[in-house]
Amino acid sequence: MQLCHLLSAKSRTILRLRTISVRYRPYATKIKTDEYAIPLRPTWSVTELLSSYPKPAVSSKTLIRLHELAALVPPAEGTAEHVDLQKEISELVRLVEAVRLIDTQGVSVATRWDREDADKRHEIPEVGPQGQELLEHAARTHDGFYVVDTDRKRGVVAVEEAMSE
Repeated sequence: MQLCHLLSAKSRTILRLRTISVRYRPYATKIKTDEYAIPLRPTWSVTELLSSYPKPAVSSKTLIRLHELAALVPPAEGTAEHVDLQKEISELVRLVEAVRLIDTQGVSVATRWDREDADKRHEIPEVGPQGQELLEHAARTHDGFYVVDTDRKRGVVAVEEAMSE
């Protein structure tokens, strides 16, 4: 069973309305900030936000099914562990539903690691001519080596000696 089906259509509508009312505040409040405009105290909390949403009830049947899917042994029904686990799962469902209500229309996915990890990519460069193939592009060669003219006397003598051999 999907988590989104745990909430009724009415509950989902209430969640959407509360999301809109939290997102658009008709008034502004004065918040104390430091010299960099960072608030001195948190302006909101996840717990506070989630407390405004209805709390879905996860049935014992759903809890047992989740345990089966995870290949776990569920706690005995009616025990304190069972009740605590139901509460925790309910809170997780509430969080997931709140996240799912966020309007992501028009938001594009941008990955930071495209730029940051460019040096870690192991892309194989396109292979061009290598080794002896490169000598085909040289103006002059001798016995598989490039011949380079230089202005230095020692270089000219060495080239002439190499060419005479």
